[in-house]
Amino acid sequence: MSTERPTFVLVPGAWHLPSTWDLLRGELDALGYASRAVKLPTTGPDPRGGLRDDAEVIRAAIETIGGPVVVVAHSYGGIPATEGVAGLPNVQHLVYLAAYVPDVDESLIALHGAPDPESSEGLFPIVSDPRAQLYADVPRAVADLAIGRLVDQRLQPFVDRVTRAAWHTVPSTYILTERDASLPVELQEQMATRAKHIHRIPTSHSPFLSRPAELAALLDRVARG
Repeated sequence: MSTERPTFVLVPGAWHLPSTWDLLRGELDALGYASRAVKLPTTGPDPRGGLRDDAEVIRAAIETIGGPVVVVAHSYGGIPATEGVAGLPNVQHLVYLAAYVPDVDESLIALHGAPDPESSEGLFPIVSDPRAQLYADVPRAVADLAIGRLVDQRLQPFVDRVTRAAWHTVPSTYILTERDASLPVELQEQMATRAKHIHRIPTSHSPFLSRPAELAALLDRVARG
């Protein structure tokens, strides 16, 4: 492993903009890490494209970084990260944070055991109760801000199937959120077996908002190997 300190590339989940990572980025900065948060094309305010578009943006962001990279993908972000990170030599580690871990020819919908919809056009609706489902343990003011920043999300990338699975060749860690009301813990447990290492954190779906300092310390340990 390189002794050079890696840059963190942060991939948000559905409906979320790069600003969702701001608190965690502040904590990573305090620990001496540079970080970049990716804007996914399939996420609003003007959503377009599908899985391949999201994967290409992640890949392009990594390719601009000269040194080692640790990719942290949250929720849906695990899908395009799995596709986009494959084959990049400077990716030191891939962290799935309450995230989907697809294999080749799997999609987000397939991981839930659901059939493909008749049409993949249009938007996937925001969860009915974001505070309860996404931010249950997040301080109220922080949760209010996060809810106000939620944007549209295209359905297409939830249906698109992965063609490359980076976790087969890139060292990986799964961080399982034990009080998650969005991504079922049972499904997280199943997907986590695909990672090399598993850590657990007693939070809801968004520990980067509820416990950013604790999450940053955990990511520091992961980055140090």
